[in-house]
Amino acid sequence: MLFLWYPKCTTCQRAKAWLDERGVSYELRDIREERPSKEELRAWYARSGMPLKRFFNTSGLVYKAKNLKDTLPDMSEEEQLELLSQDGMLVKRPLLVGDSFVMAGFRPKEWESVI
Repeated sequence: MLFLWYPKCTTCQRAKAWLDERGVSYELRDIREERPSKEELRAWYARSGMPLKRFFNTSGLVYKAKNLKDTLPDMSEEEQLELLSQDGMLVKRPLLVGDSFVMAGFRPKEWESVI
């Protein structure tokens, strides 16, 4: 399992503690230092069953600075994936990626259902 996080994010810290408390093994990856590639994002999006918008950190400073609330709806899927791959801070975190699931954001009840 892959756990993508931003170490300074308190939600990410809570999610990591939640995984550790349950003895879940995972590969840890700093989303800012080693951002997801476009190919990874495409695969995770397909596996997740979620709308692509769920992969965006809509409360983040980069999202707001780029005015994505207004411009995102007019972008193609390919353009959105490219944008996400360019800046890890645009990606919703934490991101938990397993063989058969992808979880964006930390919702303990949802995580419990797949772990």
